[in-house]
Amino acid sequence: MGVTDRVAAAGGTQAPPHAVGAPGRSGGVAITIRDLTHRYTGPDGADLVVLDAVDLDLARGEHLAVAGRSGAGKTTLLALIGGLERPRQGTLTVGDVDVAALAGDELAAYRSTTVGFVFQHFGLLDSLTAVENVELAMSVAGVGRRTRRARARALLERVGLDPRAEHLPGELSGGERQRIAIARALANEPQLVLADEPTGNLDDESAEVVLDLLDELARDRGCTFVIATHDRAVTSRTDRSVRLDAGRILSR
Repeated sequence: MGVTDRVAAAGGTQAPPHAVGAPGRSGGVAITIRDLTHRYTGPDGADLVVLDAVDLDLARGEHLAVAGRSGAGKTTLLALIGGLERPRQGTLTVGDVDVAALAGDELAAYRSTTVGFVFQHFGLLDSLTAVENVELAMSVAGVGRRTRRARARALLERVGLDPRAEHLPGELSGGERQRIAIARALANEPQLVLADEPTGNLDDESAEVVLDLLDELARDRGCTFVIATHDRAVTSRTDRSVRLDAGRILSR
């Protein structure tokens, strides 16, 4: 069974290849956010405002840390930028793309080729090996099997895990799993990397390795990079940091 078949069996979704732009674009992308407001409806029917009139600008290739306590709105902000959720109010432009206007194939293309995601809980499929997990992003983007296997191997070597390519996630440490997640996030050479508490489940030593790797790879590739964190040690490594509290940006 090939990786695409195994992804389908695991509940994954493959976007139509014709709908997705070819990976390989270099450089970062500018972001412009104006009056971004997002709310959820609670079980009692009342609205819970998660983001409240957020204004934010990022230059191409800028590295930004979004700091704040749990529940401040950091994850929601990244989900909106990455096209995982749709904004309820305001504008969100990534490069020349109005993210709120995307739907269907265009939204799938944006998520799979413009954006690379790194999650706190790794987001790996337990039934796929390390190399297959990295291939997954390229499979969704319609990259041919031979090309994606070669690129996945090269990325695993880049993050120091080529010897572990055929191991399942359950056979790897937390730090190793996060490095695989980073390799997967970079598989389609995105212009924007979004990292949501990527060191939150790691010990101090593993966290330092992951942060060094993220910084090195994102800068080597010229990506725009947004990292959500509650750790001041992380914010000190970026070009700039902002602080979110109760859905509002308090500092720039």
